[in-house]
Amino acid sequence: MGVRMTLNLSLQGLCFLLSTMVAAQITELRLMHGGHRCEGRVEVKYEGEWGTVYDYKWYVEAADVVCRQLGCGHAVDAPRRAHFGSGDGPIWLFQTVCEGTELTLNDCHHSPIQDYRNQRLSHNWDAGVVCSGFVRLAGGDGPCLGQVEVHSGKDWVPLSDGNFTLLTAQVICAELGCGKAVSFLGDVSFRESDRVWPKEFQCKGHEPELWFCHNEPCPGGACHRGAVQIFCSVYTEVRLMKNGISQCEGQVEMHISGHWKMLCASHWNMANANVVCQQLGCGIAVSTPEGAYFVEGGDKIWEARFHCSGAESFLWNCPVTALGISDCTHGNTASVICSGNQTQVLPQCNDSVSEPAGSAASQEIAATCSGEGSQGTRKPFSFPVICSSGLILSSDRRQLRLVDGGGPCAGRVEILHQGSWGTICDDSWDLSDAHVVCRQLSCGEALNATVSAHFGEGSDPIWLDDLKCTGKESHIWKCPSRGWGKHNCRHKEDAGVICSGLPACCPQAGPGDFLNLRMVSEDQRCAGWLEVFYNGTWGSVCHSPMADITLSIICRQLGCGDSGTLNSSIVPREGSRLRWVDQIQCRKTDSSLWQCPSDSWRRNSCSSKEEAYISCAGVRPKSCPTAAPCTDKEKLRLRGGDTVCSGRVEVWHEGSWGTVCDDSWSLAEAEVVCQQLGCGSALEALQKAAFGPGNGSIWLDEVQCRGRESSLWDCAADSWGQNNCKHEEDAGVRCSGGRTILLSTTAGIRPGPNLVRGIFSLSEMLCLILGALLFLVLVILVTQMYRWRAKHRALPGFEDVLNEAVYEEIDYLTTTKEDLLGSNAQRTDAPSEDYDNAEEVPVPEAPPASWMSEGEVPPEEENGMRASQTGSSLQFSRGVAGPGKEESNPWLLQGEEVNTVYDDIELNALGTSTAVFP
Repeated sequence: MGVRMTLNLSLQGLCFLLSTMVAAQITELRLMHGGHRCEGRVEVKYEGEWGTVYDYKWYVEAADVVCRQLGCGHAVDAPRRAHFGSGDGPIWLFQTVCEGTELTLNDCHHSPIQDYRNQRLSHNWDAGVVCSGFVRLAGGDGPCLGQVEVHSGKDWVPLSDGNFTLLTAQVICAELGCGKAVSFLGDVSFRESDRVWPKEFQCKGHEPELWFCHNEPCPGGACHRGAVQIFCSVYTEVRLMKNGISQCEGQVEMHISGHWKMLCASHWNMANANVVCQQLGCGIAVSTPEGAYFVEGGDKIWEARFHCSGAESFLWNCPVTALGISDCTHGNTASVICSGNQTQVLPQCNDSVSEPAGSAASQEIAATCSGEGSQGTRKPFSFPVICSSGLILSSDRRQLRLVDGGGPCAGRVEILHQGSWGTICDDSWDLSDAHVVCRQLSCGEALNATVSAHFGEGSDPIWLDDLKCTGKESHIWKCPSRGWGKHNCRHKEDAGVICSGLPACCPQAGPGDFLNLRMVSEDQRCAGWLEVFYNGTWGSVCHSPMADITLSIICRQLGCGDSGTLNSSIVPREGSRLRWVDQIQCRKTDSSLWQCPSDSWRRNSCSSKEEAYISCAGVRPKSCPTAAPCTDKEKLRLRGGDTVCSGRVEVWHEGSWGTVCDDSWSLAEAEVVCQQLGCGSALEALQKAAFGPGNGSIWLDEVQCRGRESSLWDCAADSWGQNNCKHEEDAGVRCSGGRTILLSTTAGIRPGPNLVRGIFSLSEMLCLILGALLFLVLVILVTQMYRWRAKHRALPGFEDVLNEAVYEEIDYLTTTKEDLLGSNAQRTDAPSEDYDNAEEVPVPEAPPASWMSEGEVPPEEENGMRASQTGSSLQFSRGVAGPGKEESNPWLLQGEEVNTVYDDIELNALGTSTAVFP
C-alpha cells in the first residue's frame, strides 16, 4: 500500500511538472538594437514581461529558427556576449538548443523558463542574431543590384513584377541600406527557380521595410511570369546650381548618401558633362569651365571620379573610381554649360566622302557637321563634340572607348563611326595597335592586346579589320586597315586592350588609376597577401581598417565567396615592395574595390607589418587540373584515341574537364590543338564523337580558329558552357605525332613528354630498328645453317668413301693428277690401261649457287650423276659421266694430292655412302 501511494504521488508530481512546462510558453519574440528589423539582441516575452536569452549553447541553428519565425530569412550569424548591447529585466531562457528545423523557439530544448538572474547569470552574455532579411537583391555585382527575391521560410523565391512601382523599389533599397532606387526593370527572366512569390506588394514609399507594405494575392491566383530587377545607388539626383538656382548651367552637385555634394573638376570631362545635360533635359554640353560657379561654405567636395562614355542615360550609370583618389583642391569644382535645348541631341556625322578600300581608316576626313538655323539655313555647330575620356578627337567626330573591362583603361575596343558604336576585329591585332589605343585615351602604355572577345562580344558593326599600326599614330583609325566596315570576322574576334592605367608623363593625371587585383600565396587560391596593380606596378594593400563589407567586396571581386577575414597573426613578408593604399572603407553600394573611398595613392602607405593578408570563405574553382600552376597546354587533353596525340578533345574549366562541340570544327581548330599539345600537325578533324562520347559539361561550341593561334583559348568561341549540342557531337583530332600511350603505374601521374616528334613515333622507330636487326640475324643464321648442312651432306660423304675404299691388286704406287683426270679426248667408258679390273668412280661438278638454292640438278646431268638430299647425306646415282665432265672438281681437288691408284673400285651411294667391291 505504501509503495502504491508513493508511486501515485510521483506520477502526480510528474504530471504537474509536465503541465507547468506546457503552460510555460513564450508568447512573443523580437530583436532589439540592431541595424534593422532582422538583426539584434534576442528578446522573448513571458507572462507579459520581456526578457533576454542567455548565450550558453547558443548556435546558428537556434538563430535560424528565430530568423524564420520573424520572417527574416535565414541566419547569417549568431553573435554572443551581448554583441548588440546588454539587456535589462529577466533572463528567461538558458541552455537553448535547436536542431534548426523547429517552427518556433518554443519547440527547441531549453531549461525551464525562469529568471536566471537569480542563478547569478549576467546580461553580459545575452544572445543575438543576424538574419539575411526578408528581401534581397540577387544575381548582381553586389547586394545593391539584382533581382528582387523574398524568403518563403524555406528558401528564396523571386518576386513578380506585377504592379511593381518605383516606390516599392525605394523601400527595398532603404531596407537593404543601399541608398535609393535609381531604376528598376521588369519582365526579367527568372534567375534560377520558376516559383514565384504568390503576392504583390504595394508600398507607399514611407514604410521602413517591405514586410510592412500592403500586399495582396496575385490577381486570379496567377502572378505575372516575370522577375523585377532593381538598381540602388548612393548616387541619386544631380543638379546644376547657379546663384542658388538649379538650371541648365552651373556647378555640378550630386545627392550622395542623403547629402548634396559638389563634384571635383579633376578628370571631369565633356563626356561626363554631356550625360548630366542629357539627364537634366538640357540638351548637350557646350563647355566645362572649372570652378566658375564655386560658392564658399558648401559641403566637402566629393573626390570620386566618373568615367562616362557619353552614351549613359544617368551619371550614376557611369563607372566610378574612388580608390586612391587624392583630395580635391579648394574651389576646383566641376561646372557645366549645357546648350539648353531639351530636344537637341549629340550631333553625328554621316561621312558622304568615298573612302578607298585599304586607306579609308588611315586618312583623316574633314566632314562638315551642321545643324538647322532658325531661318532654315544650315550653320555649323559652335560647340565641340563630346568624346570618350574627355578627348575631342577629330573633325570627323569619331570617338573611342573601352567597354566591359571594369574600368576606363581596359576593355573591348569600340569606335563611334557614322552614328554607331562598333568593334575592331583581332586579325593582326598586336601591341602596336594597343599602344595607339592606350595613348589616345590617355591610359598610359599597353600591357596586353587581347583577342577572341576577351572582354565579351560586342554588337552592331565591326568597323575595322587587319589593322597594321606602327604604334606612333595619334588615332587608331589612322592606322592602315581594310577600310571601314570591311572585314571577314564575327564578334567572337573582337579586339581589346589592357593599359597600364596612367600616362607615363603625368602619374597623377590619368583617367584610370587601377588595373587589377590579386592574392599572393604559394599554395592558396582564396587566401593570401592582397595586392593591387597601379601605375604599372604591383603593390601591397594596407589592412586598416578593413571592415567586413570591405572584405566581402574583395572576396566577391576575386571570385572567392561573399565573406572573408583579416589574418593579423601571420608573419610579415620579407623584402621591400610598394604599399600603395590604406584606409579603404567600402560601402554596401560599392560593387568593386575601385569604388571604395580610401587614402590617396602613396608608394609607402604603411609598414610591412600592416600589409593585408585575407582569407576568403568561398572556394574558387581550381584553375588547373593539377595542384601546381599550369599553362594552357595542361588544360587541354585528348581522350579515347589509340595514341596520346589522337582522341576526343577535352578542356579544363571551372574545376572540371569537359568536351568541345563539333560545330564549325575543322582542320584549323585541330591544328591549334595539335600544336598546343606538341603533337605535330593535324591530320584529321573528326566530328560526331569519333572517339566516343564524353561526359560532364560541353564547355565550348562554335570554336573558330585561324590555325596559327598558340592556344585554343585564343580562338573565337561561344561563351563557356553555352551550346546546343549533345555528347554525340564531341570533336576529336588526329595529329601526326602519334605518340603511343604510356600506362602510368601511379594513378594521377601524367605521361611525360615524348622526345620523338614527326611522322614516326618512338614506338614505331624502335620497331623498325628491332625489325632490321632481327632480319639481319635471320639472314646470318640461314646462311650459316645452309653452309653447315652443305658441309655435312657433301664433304663428309666423299671423305667416308675415300677413307673406306679398299684397294686390291695395285700395280703401281702413284699417278699424276693429270693422268687421273685426263682430257676429254682420253676419257672413255672403258677402264684405263693403268687400272686392273677397276671401275672409275664418277665425281660430279659443284652445281651453280642458283641451282643449289633451288635444290635442282643441271639438266645436262640427267643421264649422268644426280645429287639429291635425303636426311643429312648426299645420294649419288650410278651412271657414266657425260662429255665435258672431266675437269677438275673443286669438291674433291682443293689443292690436295689424291691417291689415283684404284683397283676395280665401284662407288655406290644408295641413301648412305658405302663402297662396293666386285
